[in-house]
Amino acid sequence: MDLYQCVRPVKYYAGVPSPVKAPEKLNVVIFRENTEDIYAGIEFREGTPEAQKFIAFVNDDMLKGTKKKIRLDSGVGVKPISITGSKRLVRAAIQYALDNKRKTVTLVHKGNIQKFTEGAFREWGYEVASQEFRAQTVTERESWILGNVEANPKLTPEQNAALIEPGIEFAAKEFGEEVIAEVKSVLASIGESHGGGKWKTKILINDRIADSIFQQIILRPEDYSVLATTNLNGDYISDAAAAQVGGLGIAPGGNIGDGYAVFEATHGTAPKYADKDVINPGSVILSGVMLFDFLGWTEAARLIESSMEKTIAQKFVTYDFERGMQGATKAKTSEFASRMIENMG
Repeated sequence: MDLYQCVRPVKYYAGVPSPVKAPEKLNVVIFRENTEDIYAGIEFREGTPEAQKFIAFVNDDMLKGTKKKIRLDSGVGVKPISITGSKRLVRAAIQYALDNKRKTVTLVHKGNIQKFTEGAFREWGYEVASQEFRAQTVTERESWILGNVEANPKLTPEQNAALIEPGIEFAAKEFGEEVIAEVKSVLASIGESHGGGKWKTKILINDRIADSIFQQIILRPEDYSVLATTNLNGDYISDAAAAQVGGLGIAPGGNIGDGYAVFEATHGTAPKYADKDVINPGSVILSGVMLFDFLGWTEAARLIESSMEKTIAQKFVTYDFERGMQGATKAKTSEFASRMIENMG
């Protein structure tokens, strides 16, 4: 069904136990690419003829004449990141931000190391923003350039370049010329449409290195709103973010394509707890809320969501929350659901 958007909203519900001091500051929606990256499943086990053939091709052909080699006793995998997959994912994230009045879209990547896969994801993401959503977006670097001119209208392109790239005078001449050309291009192309403070009303498109974002959502969660990311990074960051607001028991998700959508809890299944009537149903219920919102049944979605908030505020919760809440009543899964129904009245 080509469900290429794995959409995972992470927000805090009052009263839920959390390991951080201000969990309410985190309110993000993660758009995780769902079809590519190492999840494409292109792997060859160590020692198999397929692995040996693959390694021989890479070592003897692609890496010929270099000092790089794959060890012969390696298992190997392929990490495809395409323009098509990247752009449609970022396009969906930006459209979501527009539709839901979100202020930022952050491209999460490891492009400083994986330049032609994760780095390309970043570049293609910026292309989508500047080419397809030009009137509605501004990139972080563009905001610096425009902001510098507003602070000092007499600023020359050379001075502006030095402000956005401190130490530029020590860099290679070609790099300095590129930054100056960038400044001139930004002012010529969007100086009128986005200048004079108008850029502050646009959706800010920025990017963060994958390992850095784990710090950022803890130290400065209020700075992030929509995250667009490759598959593996999205898997990590969505679970890490969920931990700040109560864990996977309250983490919904949706897998969305251009014609179909499937909504499910992010935690997967736990067969050992089946039929025991103890598990937190929040993740599954909130996935249903996402389904109703997707269908446009927003009244039903808000009724369910507000009922869950009220039930949690009453400290009538399943064991995973009860053990971290003072004065809470431990409820069975079915009892929690019954109380939610009562609170809808």
